[in-house]
Amino acid sequence: MHFTSEQHLDDGVLEREFTLGEIPGTLWTPGPASGSAAVPLVLMAHNNGLPKADARLVARARYTAARGYAVASIDAAGCGDRPRTAAQEQARAELRRAMRAGEPVDEIFESFIGPMVENAAPDWRTALDALLGLPGISGPVGYSGGWAALGIRLAVTEPRIAAAGFFAGGYVPRAQREEARQVTVPLLFLLQWDDEGNSRQGALDLFDAFGSEEKTLHANLGGHTGTPWFELEDGCRFFDRHLKR
Repeated sequence: MHFTSEQHLDDGVLEREFTLGEIPGTLWTPGPASGSAAVPLVLMAHNNGLPKADARLVARARYTAARGYAVASIDAAGCGDRPRTAAQEQARAELRRAMRAGEPVDEIFESFIGPMVENAAPDWRTALDALLGLPGISGPVGYSGGWAALGIRLAVTEPRIAAAGFFAGGYVPRAQREEARQVTVPLLFLLQWDDEGNSRQGALDLFDAFGSEEKTLHANLGGHTGTPWFELEDGCRFFDRHLKR
């Protein structure tokens, strides 16, 4: 891991850009006022591979870091500014065409989000290995983000993840819907009741499928980007219970 820049932000958080081979990432850590003890790590991903620099993700990351966590996000394979395959570009073009025409889009989502999860998960595990090797960062590890499909895959395959917070705001491929039954970590699931681009019933069915004994659903009125700010505070309290015990 090679750090390429660092910036002390006005909330006391240290923001550092890094590269790990071909993987670019950002690490946010709390300021010195948090003490010298190692802090838990939260992996934070945005919906279906949007860039780590997305303003909403950065705001969530800074808030969470200020609460005493190391927070990391990466642009995994096919995400952010990293190159996409010809098949991915074709699928995205077909998705835009189908949405304009009002045609069904689930099979198009399946054709590129499924492979994107398969390609992205190894990059996140590589980043996790490197991050836990840094001084001042320790397990247990949490996952937070709108890319629920990726979070499901990591929660099932990565035993170091001890708790997960998902936003029900993106398409979840069939493979991850089946894997949801194997998710057993404590889970906080956020649903926007009036999400204009996602099925409410599909999100409720996914929540029902999770195998976790402790799982909580928070549903709020409003559209896709209308998640209330207080849910971020509740999410930090959720991680406090499971990562700071």
